[in-house]
Amino acid sequence: MELNLAYYRRKDWKKFLKMIDDKDSMHDSWNDWHKSFLKTKHSLISKGFIVNDFIVDLDKLKIYCSNRNLKIDGKARSQFVTNIK
Repeated sequence: MELNLAYYRRKDWKKFLKMIDDKDSMHDSWNDWHKSFLKTKHSLISKGFIVNDFIVDLDKLKIYCSNRNLKIDGKARSQFVTNIK
């Protein structure tokens, strides 16, 4: 099975934190988030998944959520990386 895993660029991290609605559940630093991302990615690969790093375009994420009246939270971000081609 193949899946997309949201990847946030270091240069976008501050903007990302300002726009999301679930800051309290997100890592404070990009480095901490990136370590968690790599751990998750390796875990999925070890279970047989094909993992695509999906670089999140923050402007497109914002539009996606706005058009669907969604908060910009983990659930919406997951939907975005799953549904956007």
